[in-house]
Amino acid sequence: MELGRAGLAWVATLLLAALGAQAAAAAAGDFDPYRVLGVGRSSSQADIKKAYKRLAREWHPDKNKDPGAEDKFIQISKAYEILSNEEKRANFDRYGDAGESQGYSQHQQRQFHHFHEGFYFDESFFHFPFNSERRDTSDEKYLLHFSHYINEILPDSFRKPYLIKITSDWCFSCIHIEPVWKEVAQELEALGVGIGVVHAGYERRLAHHLGAHSTPSILGLISGRVTFFHSAVLRENLRHFVENLLPGNLVEKITDKNYIHFLSNWKRENKPHVLLFDHMPVVPLLYKLTAFAYRDYLSFGYVYVGLRGTEELSRQYNINVYTPTMMVFKEHIDRPSDVVQARDMKKQLIDDFLSQNKFLMVARLTSQRLFQELCPVKKSHRQRKHCVVLLTGEGEKFAEAYETFLTFAVANTKDTLKFVHTYNDRQPELADALLLDEEKYRGRSAVVILERRNNAGKVAYKTLEEAWQGSKEDNFILLDLLDQLRTDPGLLSSETVLADLNDELAPMFLIRWFYSTLDYISDSWDSLFHTNWREMMPLLSLLFSALFILFGTVIVQAFSDSSDTRDSPPSEKEETATKTEKNDTSFSKDSNSRIPKKGFVEVTELTDINYNSNLVRLRPGHMNVVLILSNSTKTMLLQKFALEVYTFTGSSSLHFSFLSLDKHREWLEYLLEFAQDAAPIPNQYDKHFLERDYTGYVLALNGHKKYFCLFKPHRAGDEGGTLGSCEDYDSSLHTEARGKPSCSPGSRSIKNKLHKLSFWMERLLEGSLQRFYIPSWPALD
Repeated sequence: MELGRAGLAWVATLLLAALGAQAAAAAAGDFDPYRVLGVGRSSSQADIKKAYKRLAREWHPDKNKDPGAEDKFIQISKAYEILSNEEKRANFDRYGDAGESQGYSQHQQRQFHHFHEGFYFDESFFHFPFNSERRDTSDEKYLLHFSHYINEILPDSFRKPYLIKITSDWCFSCIHIEPVWKEVAQELEALGVGIGVVHAGYERRLAHHLGAHSTPSILGLISGRVTFFHSAVLRENLRHFVENLLPGNLVEKITDKNYIHFLSNWKRENKPHVLLFDHMPVVPLLYKLTAFAYRDYLSFGYVYVGLRGTEELSRQYNINVYTPTMMVFKEHIDRPSDVVQARDMKKQLIDDFLSQNKFLMVARLTSQRLFQELCPVKKSHRQRKHCVVLLTGEGEKFAEAYETFLTFAVANTKDTLKFVHTYNDRQPELADALLLDEEKYRGRSAVVILERRNNAGKVAYKTLEEAWQGSKEDNFILLDLLDQLRTDPGLLSSETVLADLNDELAPMFLIRWFYSTLDYISDSWDSLFHTNWREMMPLLSLLFSALFILFGTVIVQAFSDSSDTRDSPPSEKEETATKTEKNDTSFSKDSNSRIPKKGFVEVTELTDINYNSNLVRLRPGHMNVVLILSNSTKTMLLQKFALEVYTFTGSSSLHFSFLSLDKHREWLEYLLEFAQDAAPIPNQYDKHFLERDYTGYVLALNGHKKYFCLFKPHRAGDEGGTLGSCEDYDSSLHTEARGKPSCSPGSRSIKNKLHKLSFWMERLLEGSLQRFYIPSWPALD
């Protein structure tokens, strides 16, 4: 009886599995990759690839703003993934599936047969969904696209760090790190860290831009700088990685010995100072992230209340050592300007608290950005905001005027009023524009009420007739003007245009250069120890090739010179010519310039091996002029190209190369997409886009500034007489590709494509050509 029940249980289990398999097969059968790509079952791989490229260009989310473009693009990519793989395509043709369900419709009978023989379960019952449609939905809200990354994530990285995961379909290692990633992403996001996920299969451009060439990869982004994570994927390692991304001087440790010095820096830094009292021995990560987000407005200190040496500080401000406390100090360091206490400091609570205390009571205008934030432009009559500006000087002579102005500001704080001050000698243009009678206010302080009217610097203002001394009469006059201003906006009768303020706190050039050098050294050191050697192979190959050519040339030259000297002694005429050259010093100086030998132009092929050195890492000010050709037009175009650019080979900043259209058409089409407006290219979505003739195009590539100039082939019909002639072939012309010249009509039309290239080169050197900028150089695969 028990055996019968067990058997029935096994049968029921198997039936449920079979029904699930049938449902999976039915679901898989709804997806037809042939229908998605619009090709037939007998289509060749070339036809499938053409269809995929056409649809991928049309439905890419960065170009197509249709709400369903992303889903359509994913379906197109999945369909191409199946049909481009012969094994998956055969499985789909045979079972209606690409190998995920292993053809349940026919294979299922064999499973039942094995079950009757000995309860054998085939592995295809246990289907693991790794494809894109069934990937973890927790990553969906973090998915990044190239345009979203460039326009939003990159600028936002200057306010908070980002932790980004690079993943892909069929990535078994991605599955192992998924539980840890979920936990850490949820925890760090609550603290204020940005989380992002890049699917390398669908966002190859973004993955390449970030420098991620394998999956899974985890990287950090802060202030526009990318750093890769190289440790084991553990919770503590990831937290430590994010913490190390932050600058080390964000939060200062405060004790009884240095708290007065720390709080007194408000005047020099022109910032409020924040103190967090907590019983944690190390600074919490939440507090460090907050300090990074508000570093332009506030200075942060941390007090570990459990440490000996903080008793006086805790007693001075009456701190509850058992509850985290945050205090903001402004002009007065003996008492906090605002306080918040909570047993569990949440990010939202801290943000609300700090956003209300970003400025001093009477902040000093030290930059144009600060002026725009404190004194915003009037948007409507109901949103008028006025600034009361104290124009004063530095030193004890002006201290009393400033203190009385500060007291007045504290007593009359309103949402529509902002009290600020500035030093006349540090912002002379502002003082000259607002104080028309300079002699009257020379050596004295003045108060101006102003309202910004537009972003171009136009303001309406009124200057107090008498200098500000801080007396009771001065207070009454200013208070009366502010009361009248509420009902009579026309009180501000004077208008002027203010120039941008000087940035007083900007670091010196040497300091900026020093920090930039440190960052560069740090990046180079990190790259040296964590370099993917697979990526370094082209560079190493290029290096060894260069060394081989160099030493080979030296050895050959040494042997040839010794043999020439030994075999052919100089004649009397040659000795006379040599003496003449030695005596003519001016000629020898002129001959030292880079004038090339007649008929010699060095043109190298641009390949994946020399791509970085000849383009991506090209020195500033240098350009690579690249001719586009095919195997059939190589010889004739190179001859004409060399003749056209021969007069420009004396410039050390120009390099000449050619690119094979048969090998690198995709790379060229990617670049030409950025030249759509000024240099029209044929419609990229027509059915002949893979058959377009780009031979004769010339690109001037500036690798450092990431732009290029475009020369389109000269149309033969523009000048009828040109087609009838065939250029003579110069036998002394040296390029990497040689061949016998042809004077057939076809060769004439091919050579004529580069007609007027020399005029285009002159405009290139003048800098008058239009430039087409790109975000980054694509890989030359």
